[in-house]
Amino acid sequence: MASPGCPRAAQRVHRVVAGTRSGHRGRSPCVNGSQRALLTRLSAVRQRYSPGVRALVIEHDEHGPAESVGYHLEERGFELEVFLVLEDPDDPVSHKPFPDATGYDALVVTGSPWSLADPDPIGSWIHREVDMVRAAHDAGTPVLGMCFGGQVISQALGGSITRIDRPEFGWCQIEPIDGSPLPTGPWFQWHFDVFTVPDGAVELARNDSGPQAFRIGRSLGTQFHPEVTPRLISNWLDYGTEELAANGVSPQAMLAETVERADAARGRAADLVDWFLTEVAGSP
Repeated sequence: MASPGCPRAAQRVHRVVAGTRSGHRGRSPCVNGSQRALLTRLSAVRQRYSPGVRALVIEHDEHGPAESVGYHLEERGFELEVFLVLEDPDDPVSHKPFPDATGYDALVVTGSPWSLADPDPIGSWIHREVDMVRAAHDAGTPVLGMCFGGQVISQALGGSITRIDRPEFGWCQIEPIDGSPLPTGPWFQWHFDVFTVPDGAVELARNDSGPQAFRIGRSLGTQFHPEVTPRLISNWLDYGTEELAANGVSPQAMLAETVERADAARGRAADLVDWFLTEVAGSP
C-alpha cells in the first residue's frame, strides 16, 4: 500500500571510499518480464567493472549521501570520490568550484533540500552544476541523477522543473512505460517539484505526479530516491519534519515503513544500479 504522502493509482573534495561494504547483499525478485530478461546481462557487471574505475558523487549537503546506490557501486568495483557542494553548511549560497566530471567513469548526483523551480535561494552554484552535468553527458560520461539530481539532468538537457500541486512523501508506486525494466516499487519519494522529460529522452515510468524516470544517451534520471536506507531517512527526519507535518505525514510511520521495506528496497536499488551500468552506461 502506498504511503499517505503519495498520489493515488570548489575544489574537488577527495573522500575516496574504496572496497566493499558488507551487509548489502539482499536482492529482491524482479517484478516484470523486462526486468527478468535482463538478469543474465546484469550478471556480467562484476566482470565488466574491475577495481580502479571511479565515480564522482555530487552531494549537496551533509544530509544527502548516495547511501545504498553508493554501496552497490562499491560492490561493483567503483571507487567513490565525493564532492560536497556547500562550503559552509549553514549558508546555501556558499560553494566550492565544481570539478570536471568528464574524467570519471560515472557521475552520480544526489538529492537536495533546495528547489530547481525556485533557484534564487541557492545562488549561482546550481547553474554551474547544471553546466557540469551537461558537459559530462556531452562527453559520454554515464550520469545517474536521483530526485534533485534527476531534475538537474533534465534541466541540463533542455527539460524544465515545475511545482506539483500535491507533494509526494514516502513509499509510492510508479507505473513503468511499455518496455521499461523498472519495477513498480514502491520507491521512496520526498519532493515538491517534478521534471519534464527532455526532447530525445525515453520516459521510463510515471505516476499521477508526472514523469518518474527517463533515460537519454548514457544518462538516467529518477524522480524517486533509490538510495534511501533507514539511516538516511532517520538523518532527514533529524534535519526537520515541518514539511511532513504540514502535509499530514507521520515521521514515525515513515521511518517504520522504511525499516520494514529496507531489504526489498536494497534489492531494487541493486537491480537499478546493475541496469544503469549495463544498459545505460554501456549504450553507444
